[in-house]
Amino acid sequence: MIPTIFALATAPGRAGVAVVRVSGPASGDALAALTGKPLPEPRMATLVRLRDPKTGEALDDALVLRFTAPRSFTGEDVVELHLHGGRAVVAGVVEALSARPGLRVAEPGEFTRRAFENGKLDLTEAEAVADLVDAETSAQRRQALRQMEGALGKLYDGWRDRLTRSLAHIEADIDFPDEDLPSGVSDAARPVLDALAAEIDAHLDDRGRGERLREGLHIAIVGAPNAGKSSLLNALARREAAIVSARAGTTRDVIEVHLDLGGYPVVLADTAGLREAAADEVEEEGIRRALDRAARADVKVAVFDATALPTLDPATVALLDKDTVVVLNKTDVVDAAVPTVGGWEAVAVSARTGAGLPELERRLTAFTADRLAGSGAPALTRARHRSALEECRDALRRALTAPLPELMAEDVRLASRALGRITGRVDVEDLLDVIFRDFCIGK
Repeated sequence: MIPTIFALATAPGRAGVAVVRVSGPASGDALAALTGKPLPEPRMATLVRLRDPKTGEALDDALVLRFTAPRSFTGEDVVELHLHGGRAVVAGVVEALSARPGLRVAEPGEFTRRAFENGKLDLTEAEAVADLVDAETSAQRRQALRQMEGALGKLYDGWRDRLTRSLAHIEADIDFPDEDLPSGVSDAARPVLDALAAEIDAHLDDRGRGERLREGLHIAIVGAPNAGKSSLLNALARREAAIVSARAGTTRDVIEVHLDLGGYPVVLADTAGLREAAADEVEEEGIRRALDRAARADVKVAVFDATALPTLDPATVALLDKDTVVVLNKTDVVDAAVPTVGGWEAVAVSARTGAGLPELERRLTAFTADRLAGSGAPALTRARHRSALEECRDALRRALTAPLPELMAEDVRLASRALGRITGRVDVEDLLDVIFRDFCIGK
């Protein structure tokens, strides 16, 4: 018999309201035991007093909801207990449920896994549940909601339907060679396969937009020692995230802060000051890490010291490119109203006074939006999507050059199978633990 599971579906800790979810065939019996009354009507909120079935002790006055299969999140009978959010209240209800036969605490992600197994969600929608819970910016929320509503799954299912129809044409040539079929039936599949391969190529050629939106765009602050990088990080973060000192080489390691720029997630990193002669091996390692972070960053903020002009730090100048926002700091000490640095237009700021910071934030937001804003089509959001799509595209390219219909058909099957793995239509057992193991209990 399928076990009935339960867990706290809201964040742990003290709160105004806490929700405990129960899912499975014994959920109704568990609710009846807690209330000592007949079950309320499905989908109708009801105020009841919950009591420990063993001792009769009052646990809470709660609002309860009951959902009958299959009209629930998991597709099973579900009960939700909306409790007062005190730790003792939640602990008492959980303890009472634990004592019920046939009930156990849900494993991480088990509610969402059951929803997938019962056909309530495909894998892309299940992934979107986790993304929506983790969303910290409006752009992340919009992407997760769109994926949870099925935009990505519908796109891939549509492509798979086209492959199925094409495969039918190819196999007709193979299976019925002596039938009175129109000549070149399998040839009709070639334009479809070619167009689909091109669509997948365009979908893949998105500079990792969906993945970056989930994880945050990486911006590295680089520059010479004492250029004011740490002060700039603190000013943008609006808190003392990095130690600021007049001593050169204070920052030895990479310091990260997470920001919301115009609704887009950003990981802003302060790095060690760049100079040729490091004071010791620790600073030398910090410089190596700074250069590595700059090479991997989506955007660089190159900071120059206005008081050092016209001398420019050559190590920082060497990093300037189209993905760099040039900043001239300490302009409260030296006037630089319309600055240029090495032929690059710069933003004049003072990390100490805050002058110029709104313009710098505007520039960074424009860079971020350019890399993360979508064209309207749903974006792939995970490395496993990208890997399966590349496998699908490669199989289609092989099919288009296959010398025999049998080989062409096999490659189309492989392409269809790769698409099916993304949504969970085929070969899902080896993916389930990967998809759900990082979910929090109660999702």
